[in-house]
Amino acid sequence: MSDSFESLKLDSRLEKNLKDLGFESMTPIQSKSLPLIISNDDVIAQAKTGSGKTVAFGLGVLSKIDMSLSSPQSLVLCPTRELAEQVAKEVRMLARAIPNVKVLTITGGKSEYQQQKSLAHGAHIIVGTPGRVLKLLKKRFLNLGMVHTYILDEADRMLDMGFFEDISKISTFVPNDRQTLLFSATFPEDIEELGQKIAKNAVRVTVDKEHVEDMIKEEFFELSSHKDKTDALLKVLGKYQPERFIVFCKTKRISDVVADTLFDRGIAISSIHGDLEQNERTEVLTMFSNKSLCGIAATDVAARGIDIKGLDLVVNYDLSTDPEIYVHRIGRTGRAGNEGHAVSFLTHYETDSFERILEYQNREHEIIPIDAVGEEISYSVKPEMVTLFISGGKRDKLRPGDIVGAIVGESGVDFKEIGDISITNVVSFVAVKSHCADLIKDKLNSGKIKNRKFRVGIL
Repeated sequence: MSDSFESLKLDSRLEKNLKDLGFESMTPIQSKSLPLIISNDDVIAQAKTGSGKTVAFGLGVLSKIDMSLSSPQSLVLCPTRELAEQVAKEVRMLARAIPNVKVLTITGGKSEYQQQKSLAHGAHIIVGTPGRVLKLLKKRFLNLGMVHTYILDEADRMLDMGFFEDISKISTFVPNDRQTLLFSATFPEDIEELGQKIAKNAVRVTVDKEHVEDMIKEEFFELSSHKDKTDALLKVLGKYQPERFIVFCKTKRISDVVADTLFDRGIAISSIHGDLEQNERTEVLTMFSNKSLCGIAATDVAARGIDIKGLDLVVNYDLSTDPEIYVHRIGRTGRAGNEGHAVSFLTHYETDSFERILEYQNREHEIIPIDAVGEEISYSVKPEMVTLFISGGKRDKLRPGDIVGAIVGESGVDFKEIGDISITNVVSFVAVKSHCADLIKDKLNSGKIKNRKFRVGIL
């Protein structure tokens, strides 16, 4: 089977956009699932975060969009707000060659009234979390009568979070003659039950898990006690000098302490966990994804759905007691065929967890003394970007082009100094090169964007 996107005979606009985005060939999950998706088969696929599944179902959906209709034609359910936002962002990127495709996120933590207004104006693709989607369905603000493609992303995580009944109820609002696509990193019994309930004659697709694991270098360092972990982390960061990394911790408090300690050492890092307000979590993830932060210290709940390309290192500060969570964590590095690196700290209290990982992976791992890392070297990587916030967003009808035009026009900097731009309803974020951040901020504060004054600051 060919791994070329051209073999799919997609819309020529989608093919050209894929080339412009640098997609040269399909990942394993794409080459196995995309021909089935395009031929309108139901698919149940085993695919981890970062395997390229969003591109697979995104291209499938966009190849069937009828632009003459303003009603939702596809529904994508995700376990978390963060993942829903990232999926929507990637689908918009895939759709940019097709004018006026509207992708709308429907999640908790955001204004329900604003979502109702957006739905009233029409949308082609809905990406949402089960709770908010079901709520708007029951209130009849959301109509799924024209949906032809129904997608469950990270279905196992949704079931872990107790969404089985919500998903079952939502499924009754979607036409019976729909196409159903279910993506899950694991296949426990409840996933099999859900697949049988909502899909018809689904084709099962599984990517070779061993091949994926072989792309990730795994190291386990032995420590005498938990209090040695911070020094060990500093040693590991100094030795490998990753440009971007995630440190997984078992509690909110530990993630805060780790982030504070590294920040005091001059490392650009922030913590992310369930105690943060939604806007705070959005800011941290935006800064991390646009290269304004080198690292984040995260709990598992907060880190679900984080999909950062080019993640050099994952550190298991605390080893998970669940081997599936361990594999899910390290799968965030080594994306889409690239090599990855995962480091885990192991005290005698975590020996049982280590044994469960060996059994689950059916492979051996060497335990390395932490002294083998060598002497501590200072971590010297600095973020190449700084994130500016602008006190205006979609409700002010701001677009990326307006922001780029204002930056270039007011400050005179080259547009190549501007990175990712993210626009929410009330605020916009733009990454700019560190050396010109203060200049751009000052010029925008004294100038105008789209002939209007907005407050601009540095996150």
